[in-house]
Amino acid sequence: MASRPELKVDDEVGFIKFFRNLPDQDGDTVRIFDRGDWYTAHGEDAAFIARTVYKTTSVLRQLGRDPGLASVTLSITVFRNFLREALFRLGKRIEIWGTSGRMNWKVTKQASPGNLQDIEEDLGGQLESAPIILAVKVSAKASEARNVGVCFADASVRELGVSEFLDNDIYSNFESLLIQLGVKECLLQADGNKKDVELSKLRAVADNCGCAVSERSPADFGNRDIEQDLTRLLRDEKAAGTLPQTDLKLAMGSAAALIRYLGVMSDSSNFGQYQLYQHDLSQYMKLDASALKALNLMPGPKDGSKTMSLYGLLNHCKTPVGSRLLAQWLKQPLMSLEEIERRQQLVEAFVTDTELRQTMQEEHLRSIPDLYRLAKKFQRKIANLEDVVRAYQVAIRVPGFIGTLEGIMDERYKDPLDAEYTNKLREYSDSLGKLQEMVETTVDLDALDNHEFIIKPEFDDSLRIIRKKLDKLKHEMGVEHTKVGQDLNQDTDKKLFLENHKVHGWCFRLTRNEAGCIRNKKQYQECSTQKNGVFFTTTNLQTMRREFDQLSENYNRTQSGLVNEVVSVAASYCPVIEKLAGVLAHLDVIVSFAHTSVHAPTSYVRPKMHARGTGNTVLKEARHPCMEMQDDVSFITNDVFLQRGTSEFLIITGPNMGGKSTYIRQIGVIALMAQIGCFVPCSEAELTLFDCILARVGASDSQLKGVSTFMAEMLETANILKSATKESLIIIDELGRGTSTYDGFGLAWAISEHIVKEIGAFALFATHFHELTALVDTYPQVQNLHVVAHIGEGDDGEGEGEGEGAGSRDRREVTLLYKVEPGVCDQSFGIHVAELVRFPQKVVNMAKRKADELEDFSGKHEKGAVEASKEDVEEGSALLKEVLVRWKAEVEGKGLSKREQVDKMKELVKGNAKLLRNPFFQSVRAL
Repeated sequence: MASRPELKVDDEVGFIKFFRNLPDQDGDTVRIFDRGDWYTAHGEDAAFIARTVYKTTSVLRQLGRDPGLASVTLSITVFRNFLREALFRLGKRIEIWGTSGRMNWKVTKQASPGNLQDIEEDLGGQLESAPIILAVKVSAKASEARNVGVCFADASVRELGVSEFLDNDIYSNFESLLIQLGVKECLLQADGNKKDVELSKLRAVADNCGCAVSERSPADFGNRDIEQDLTRLLRDEKAAGTLPQTDLKLAMGSAAALIRYLGVMSDSSNFGQYQLYQHDLSQYMKLDASALKALNLMPGPKDGSKTMSLYGLLNHCKTPVGSRLLAQWLKQPLMSLEEIERRQQLVEAFVTDTELRQTMQEEHLRSIPDLYRLAKKFQRKIANLEDVVRAYQVAIRVPGFIGTLEGIMDERYKDPLDAEYTNKLREYSDSLGKLQEMVETTVDLDALDNHEFIIKPEFDDSLRIIRKKLDKLKHEMGVEHTKVGQDLNQDTDKKLFLENHKVHGWCFRLTRNEAGCIRNKKQYQECSTQKNGVFFTTTNLQTMRREFDQLSENYNRTQSGLVNEVVSVAASYCPVIEKLAGVLAHLDVIVSFAHTSVHAPTSYVRPKMHARGTGNTVLKEARHPCMEMQDDVSFITNDVFLQRGTSEFLIITGPNMGGKSTYIRQIGVIALMAQIGCFVPCSEAELTLFDCILARVGASDSQLKGVSTFMAEMLETANILKSATKESLIIIDELGRGTSTYDGFGLAWAISEHIVKEIGAFALFATHFHELTALVDTYPQVQNLHVVAHIGEGDDGEGEGEGEGAGSRDRREVTLLYKVEPGVCDQSFGIHVAELVRFPQKVVNMAKRKADELEDFSGKHEKGAVEASKEDVEEGSALLKEVLVRWKAEVEGKGLSKREQVDKMKELVKGNAKLLRNPFFQSVRAL
């Protein structure tokens, strides 16, 4: 890590006094003080940064005398890394304090996970998805239904979205919305008495979806001024009162809170720039937070390789706007068959035409900067001439895209590509033509080679005069360069260079090997020694350099007015740049889908999609797209049949580690991939449209939040039962683990039966309760599947040296084949898995013994009990009573040992053929 700046503060006493008088902040806000080219944090914040960034509190320093103020310093690089960590991973809010003189500290920048406007430059544009912030207001009726109104924004693209909908008592629609939008921060009404059940439920949902929660005063949600605020903000000339969205009273209250929180009204450059649209929850498939985790949609903190998540696997985007759109699409699978097929058709075009795909990726998309950030700089009036040039460079590249798209030979794809890309690009290219013309007329494009962004000297008389003088000086410097080269006998192309150094201005540089030739020569003054050589100057060059700097300053002063004009003309092209960003992002994601489909270990195929509520889901040779990409995995393919009436509910049994989880999850992943328009990892595929994917998978990490595994399981399952419809896909991987076996099995049975009878959704249930497979006897739409494990007998020498007991003659090898076949799994392979992972042999032997005892006890007892009729039980009891009476008479008072008494009993039983044949007695004897 870069060395830490030293802690030096001018007025220690004054600063400590100021800091200790600051109002208390909430635990989620971190205050950082900007000290020019380094930063500090103090008190609790310093300790937090020490633990988070430096991973040790030994970096803390005390400011002032006892009791000092704990402080920590951060270089600019460390500060930027901390910002990313604090905002994106830890959900903190940041206040950056600056000073314009002695102790005149005030907040200069504020940031939170959903509001990054002030610090976009510090983050360097490294955002994997747009920072969406949302405000929510609810009105809970006495009945089950709740009305929910939300307003959300991505501050980087000046759009406000609103939505109002009915929800159930666990807010599953609200949860789907947070996931669809990828919300990073959620504004809730502050709950003064901490007793409001609805607010605490909303907070829990937001927490579960990884949103930072900010409480705002209920007054912020008042919609008294919202209509006049919207009238000033929106692009449309009409008064906001005439917009249909303003009828959504709860959403308008949320809009008021959001506009106030983002401080939108205090910046007049926002006026007339916003658009308002209504978000329809039902146009996308619903996903809950559990499904997001189960399907590994987004990268997790522990993911080793990029391909562990679906986002990482599919992200071959070449532009930042493309990567962000991909993250959005993954959370918004489409519900419109027409839309899905349109995307599929585009993907197919790039799959079949390799040259088209590669040219797009390598030549065109690679050179596109983050256009939304670029437009934002113009909107916020912080753009400069360099940004104008970047916009120009995009404008001159658009014809290249058009030319490549026009070169398509296959007629099948011409119309779809024209409609989605070519026609729009032509329109934007025409609009940007004027921008291109202006830049070529006004900006000195030749100076870009020296990374100079200046106005052409011919454009203005006074600039032309200064430029002439600068050129003359440049020539004189060149003459001096040659002269020094001759004097020192150094090659001016390879050893002695004339350079414009950022600190020393124009000076000479010698490579370090040659630097000895200027030592002890008074006419050469050394400036500094650096890695790439020794910088030095001459009296002549110094004079020229001073004159050059002065003329350059005049040039910049003279051109600044012209630059402002050029920048403000370029800013008027923002709407076109934003539209172009949208089209290129779409193209980038589609090309990325095609790239992934072609480069998979086995190519993906285009799935046939059925309209909502029709058709079945049949996948041939399906694979899990992420699993097959991992090293050392040779993936075994499996077929999937989800058919109405015959296989709606699949129960999968089999050993742990046998691939049950992978099998059921891959079906969810494939369904989702199909509904975002991507090809899928199968040899053939047809799918029905699912309205939501609901998952209950494995023990979650809820214990950290004080929720037991069982409680978390029940909450997730309650969500499934309340949200699922006939058109949903339900994935349940183990259920009822956190309670007793009987309770767990009872719940699993009841939940399964409810899904089959009441909901009728397609469902996949991987379970360790083998008894659940009996559902197939009652319901024809239930099917049993099991994961095959092959068991081979070990021979003498096999497995030598593999731990205690290896090589023993009775060792059985278990091979998990990961193949899914119809029917019930007849054995539990837990102990064999324990052997596979080298449990100590003593433990394995003990487990086998206990398992056999339990199997004998439960299995045989149950079998006997089932087979013995009421008459058998009565007859058996009577016969047994007779035998016991005789036995008592024969042993009582005879002084027989215990052993002799048992032998006598055996003799009496053996002699009673009727008793031995009795089924009830057989079951008792088995115990």
